[in-house]
Amino acid sequence: MFRPMRRFRQALSEEETRSILQNGSYGVLAVAGDGGYPYAVPLNYVYADGKIYIHCARTGHKLDAIAASDKASFCVVEKSDVWAEKLTTLFRSAIVFGRARLVTDDTEKRQSALKLAEKYSSCLSLERREQEVEREWDALAVIALTPEHISGKQAIELLKK
Repeated sequence: MFRPMRRFRQALSEEETRSILQNGSYGVLAVAGDGGYPYAVPLNYVYADGKIYIHCARTGHKLDAIAASDKASFCVVEKSDVWAEKLTTLFRSAIVFGRARLVTDDTEKRQSALKLAEKYSSCLSLERREQEVEREWDALAVIALTPEHISGKQAIELLKK
């Protein structure tokens, strides 16, 4: 169902690809948006328990799109260094295809919100992160993207180094 990578020599291993997902600072979620137009939005996320978790408001374009079709893709770029002299970019990236859903279980929602808080605010105490999640709880929604296909790729120039 998923296309093989055309430039297969540039493919990253599953371990390298999951590392990109684990360590990335932001990703781009793409869904089928209004009027058949793709909708892609950059956002914070956490990769935990084999899923990508995203926090958002309880209403909006992302949730409407996911309610209409749960198919989504998610891209994380780990490295993107322009090599002007060679007219190229040295990149490493990961792409996930999967099914997105609104997290309705309060335990999963709380755990994923705390993992997001830990990733982006590890300088705060656990108690403070828990307080922040509690303060935002009523306005908070969490999306879980369960991967069906994951691939990673790097610039051919990085293979040569």
